[in-house]
Amino acid sequence: MNKTILQKGFAISALACVILIALYMVSGVIDDRQKYRDAAVQSIEGSYAGPQILIGPVLVRPYTQTIETTETNDKGIKKTSVRKAELTATSFPRELNMHGVMLPSERRHGLYRVEVYELQGQLKGHFDVVDPQTEGTVVWGEPYLALSVTDVRGIVGRPKVVVNGIEETILQGAPASTGWQPNLRVPLHGMSALKGNVDFAVELNLAGTETLSMAPVGDTNLLEIRSDWRSPLFGGQFLPRTRNVASTGFHAVWEVSSLASGTQVQLEANPVKAIDLMSVSLTTLLDPYSLSNRAVKYGILFVVLTFGGFFIFELMKQLPIHPIQYLLVGFGLAIFFLLLVSFSEHMAFGFAYLIASTGCIGLLSFYLSFVLRSTARGVGFGAMLTSFYTAIYGLLISEDNALILGSLMLFFLLAAVMVLTRKVDWYRGATERLQESHNSTAPPPPLAF
Repeated sequence: MNKTILQKGFAISALACVILIALYMVSGVIDDRQKYRDAAVQSIEGSYAGPQILIGPVLVRPYTQTIETTETNDKGIKKTSVRKAELTATSFPRELNMHGVMLPSERRHGLYRVEVYELQGQLKGHFDVVDPQTEGTVVWGEPYLALSVTDVRGIVGRPKVVVNGIEETILQGAPASTGWQPNLRVPLHGMSALKGNVDFAVELNLAGTETLSMAPVGDTNLLEIRSDWRSPLFGGQFLPRTRNVASTGFHAVWEVSSLASGTQVQLEANPVKAIDLMSVSLTTLLDPYSLSNRAVKYGILFVVLTFGGFFIFELMKQLPIHPIQYLLVGFGLAIFFLLLVSFSEHMAFGFAYLIASTGCIGLLSFYLSFVLRSTARGVGFGAMLTSFYTAIYGLLISEDNALILGSLMLFFLLAAVMVLTRKVDWYRGATERLQESHNSTAPPPPLAF
């Protein structure tokens, strides 16, 4: 292979490495902006309310167990001992239904926008109360319903609680129920001798940031959430059984049995480590930072294709391009990603992508018109870059089909390179062809600026 081609190839590879370093630095800037955004979320959570996890209600019945034992020693003397223990009996709902509407809104912290919500929810269900098998004498104390939310600052107003048709008052704080530590309780005054069926209804308005979760503590659990938010992210250990996500919002329904969930066992463990949850998060449809980071990963493709196009152009048109010109074009490609994340903090990602790509394509087309000594050639490379930017945007917004679309794009690009270079004699090299061209034709006039 011609020595000049090898030298030019090494030079282009070194310049590509320089551009990749620049892309790495841009990626670091995006990561820093993401950290600032995360700090903004934490600031909003600190003054509003954090992500909420709703657990309960669970019926807790404290009781005192007294056991008398009589023992006879070797001398025939009987001795009676009394042991008392303070215990609790926990009953989980036989059926637990929660229907709620999530009302999303936005809070701002400087440049950053954070999604918050207010849940207007209603919990209904019933307990089947059965006394545990105990020894000795049992004296029942005052039972209560135990609940917990992650951040009590998110409770809007005073929840309305009705038990067996009687309105009760919800209070903060509750004794630990085995391993679980609830932070809300509903005392059931005058109901120490609870038996049979106990119905309950709780109306709760709960504010939080981004994520809402609920623990399926009942034997059967039904959770129904409606919202006008268009891009929910369903998480936790259970996905909705049915869901409908449209431009007007979403409607999701979870149906979970205690046979499929370990929540009841997890709440009775000591200590409580992890709890099965049903979750939904209000995510941004096009998150600018994650999409910008993904776009930077395609930056190497821009560099390789552009530099490769220049190299093929040199081989076929015998028009040398200086390494400094390669470098300037590479920096023009790299700065696009910095413009993208900068604009996306102030406007929708699609508009930011359009403005940043239009500016960079226009600048590079103008510059290449002089480098390639032809306006048509500069416009041609600009059209090639336009198709690249359009294809990359399609990959970014179509996450589910990104792999197949990217693979097809690379296949067609490889096919185009192979077709264009099918007649190139790589052993003969470009220097000999350039010399022949100089012997047969007059040199092109110098470019006037």
